Amino acid sequence: MPELDSIRRVLIIKLRHHGDVLLTSPLFTVLANHLPGVRADALVYDDTAPLLEGHPHVHRIHRVGRQWRKLPWRARWQQERALLADLRQVGYDLVIHLTEHWRGARLARALRPRLAVTPAWPRRAGSRLWQGSFTHHYPQPARLRHTVEKHLDALRCLGIHPTPDERKLVLVPGREAEEEASRLLAGAGLGERPFVLFHPTSRWLFKCWNIAQCSRFIQALQQREIPVVVTAAPEKAELERVEQILAPLERPVVDLSGRLGVKSLAALTARAGCFVGMDSLPMHIAAAMGTPTVALFGPSGDAEWGPWQVPCRVLTHPVPCRPCGMDGCAGGKVSDCLERIEAEAVLTAVQELMGG
Repeated sequence: MPELDSIRRVLIIKLRHHGDVLLTSPLFTVLANHLPGVRADALVYDDTAPLLEGHPHVHRIHRVGRQWRKLPWRARWQQERALLADLRQVGYDLVIHLTEHWRGARLARALRPRLAVTPAWPRRAGSRLWQGSFTHHYPQPARLRHTVEKHLDALRCLGIHPTPDERKLVLVPGREAEEEASRLLAGAGLGERPFVLFHPTSRWLFKCWNIAQCSRFIQALQQREIPVVVTAAPEKAELERVEQILAPLERPVVDLSGRLGVKSLAALTARAGCFVGMDSLPMHIAAAMGTPTVALFGPSGDAEWGPWQVPCRVLTHPVPCRPCGMDGCAGGKVSDCLERIEAEAVLTAVQELMGG
């Protein structure tokens, strides 16, 4: 195992979507606990940075603009040059690169850390440039393993072994978001009443539950006088889907679709008695906030992406082809394994988590 006493500056690179970035949050906790005095920074896409803002063990967040690729070459070169200058100024001893993105390999070479760690990606095995960019390529298990654990393997290969309590997701909403959540709930007349937070959408529509079943589920909650708050991202396709779900209802729900940022959604989720949603960022937010979670999974794998360290029920339909990872059955954007989950099964899971 390498000598870690001299490690003072660590850079963790995760250039992926929002949920992927949130699932890196335990790494910073483990580093702080096992390497006292270490300063751990993150390099992420600019729109995902809020997931790590406020984390007590994230010292600084470096940002890559998702829109840089659309800039004229000179403007993009200036952005890249400024980023590299900032990173070099810190002087990192350890770089942890958690994806196959070539930017991580280039940075590992340019920053010249004493240790550079990445998973052993099969698609990069034949590249001498990639292989020579890192000091450690840690193996990935053949069997399915939760993404959080796969992230933490980057530390295990260096001799740092986290305890179960250190593996919790960390998301800090902040005072402003918490005050906004309180105002919204008070305005809806909920106050401290327990409610179900239902997020029926995803940026990937093939991960979404059947519209009619969503409506039936809400109606079943209303019949039992359980308040329902509905949320969705401010995207046209998601808002249209929520509109279709709510259209058959005879009684209104608290509809906050398109009105909440990531931090405000986290603060609201922390107040919920139960979260119900798909394999998407809000499900991971619920896990980070410790809110009991009912998660509906179709083509994606719950072993890798399920609710992490939170009381939960994962609902799937037992078909032999899942998880297939496909964009709906035959690429048709509709997943039969999700379509066949019944509203009554989701209601039962909610009642179990909320104590009946």
